[in-house]
Amino acid sequence: MRFASVVAVSAMSFLAAACSQAPAGDAAVSTAPDLESTATADSSSQLAQGNTDVTRVKLTTTKGDILIDVHPDWAPNGAARFLELVENDFYDGVKFFRVVPGFMVQTGMNGDPATHAKWKDNTIPDDKVTQSNKRGFVTFAATGAPNSRSTQFFINFGDNGFLDAQRFAPFGEVVEGMDVVEKINAEYGEQPDQGRIIREGNEYLNAKFPNLDGIEKAEVVEDNA
Repeated sequence: MRFASVVAVSAMSFLAAACSQAPAGDAAVSTAPDLESTATADSSSQLAQGNTDVTRVKLTTTKGDILIDVHPDWAPNGAARFLELVENDFYDGVKFFRVVPGFMVQTGMNGDPATHAKWKDNTIPDDKVTQSNKRGFVTFAATGAPNSRSTQFFINFGDNGFLDAQRFAPFGEVVEGMDVVEKINAEYGEQPDQGRIIREGNEYLNAKFPNLDGIEKAEVVEDNA
């Protein structure tokens, strides 16, 4: 399986060579989603229509709690998919498998290969980028192909505005617990292999990268709808 990476072109020198790749998801590169992906994308769009209420999600992690306000008016498809995954307990037990200090921390690959397989190719349409990828903003990862967002998301450590032109549309913001985000273990950097995570899940991660932090529980704690 080939994984796409999005090469970030930026004048921000602090990113350096190790950070030159934008957050990439595990969906295969394709110019058009398959029929199953299209159906799921349409469903997510319908969930997002007319909903502009902010919903608060709590991530209970191995380092502490992180509160995220999800804004459907920022990125309706992304917000709807994130809440859909939270409500289906998809993020419970997932690991922070990619941590690049000064750039971002990435997660969203389910520890059970069978569960991850049900979602990873069910992509959603791109949202218009209405917010910049600022510190604490939460955004879905993607491949280099259009409409390739599925389950992986990242939290920006700093102001990564150069991602805005690459279709990375923030759908939420950390409103409490950014200090927790900064404590997420970065010792393995970008070493975990997405292909092996897909095939072996947390069994691979626990064996090879035992000190990874993760999400113990993701849940909606406040819904203003």
